[in-house]
Amino acid sequence: LHNVLGDVGSLAEAAGRLRHPNIVTIYDAGEENDLAYIAMDYVNGDSLASHVRKPDLLDIEMVYWIMAQVADAVDYANSQGIIHRDIKPSNILFDDQANEVKVADFGIARIMDGSATRTRTGDILGSPLYMSPEQLKGETVSGQSDIFSIGVTFYQLLTGELPFKGDSLANLSYQIVQGKYRPVDEVRSDLPDSAKRITAKALQKNPANRYAAAGEMAEALRRAYDREFC
Repeated sequence: LHNVLGDVGSLAEAAGRLRHPNIVTIYDAGEENDLAYIAMDYVNGDSLASHVRKPDLLDIEMVYWIMAQVADAVDYANSQGIIHRDIKPSNILFDDQANEVKVADFGIARIMDGSATRTRTGDILGSPLYMSPEQLKGETVSGQSDIFSIGVTFYQLLTGELPFKGDSLANLSYQIVQGKYRPVDEVRSDLPDSAKRITAKALQKNPANRYAAAGEMAEALRRAYDREFC
C-alpha cells in the first residue's frame, strides 16, 4: 500500500510541475491516514465524454479548435519530460461558456527518464481503447504515444465511433497493433479532407511515422481550421 501511495505522490509531484493554460493545475499531493490525495484546480464545464455519440457530437470546427488546444497541452507536458498516457474524451474538460479547454488526470503520467517510460510486464496503464500499439505491447513509450491517443480522440469526436474495436482485450489489442480502421471520411461523409490526413498521420502504427511532436499536430489542426472554417 505504501508503495502505491508513494507512486501516486511522486507522479502527482511530477505533474504539479506543469503550468499551462490547457492543463488542470495540481497544487499538492500527499498521504493522510493511508489515503492518497491530490489537490487540484476546480474546472467548470463537462468532459468531452458527453460528446462522443450522435446526436451529441460537437460542430466539426469546434472539434478542430478543441483538439488543437489539447495537442498544445500535451506538447508542453512532453517538453517537460512527462507523457500523459491516458488522453481520451473523459480526460478533456470543456467549458463552452468560457471557451476553455483543460486536459486532466495526469495520475498515470510517467516521467521520460529512461526506465520509467517502460510499462512493466503485465501492467496496462491507461484506457486500452485509446492506447498506442507500443503501449499495448509493453514497449518504451514517448510523446508519440500521446499523439496516437489524440488521434483516436479526434476520430471519435468527429464520427461518434472509435477507429479500433474488439469484443475482448486480446482482439482489441490485435486491431490496434495490426488492424486497419475505416478512414473518417467513410464514416462521416461531410468531413473536410484534412480530417482524413490528420487522423491518418496520428494513427500510424510506427511511432516514427506520426507527427514528430504534439505541437506539430496542433499546427496542422490550426492550419486546417483556418483553411476550412475561417
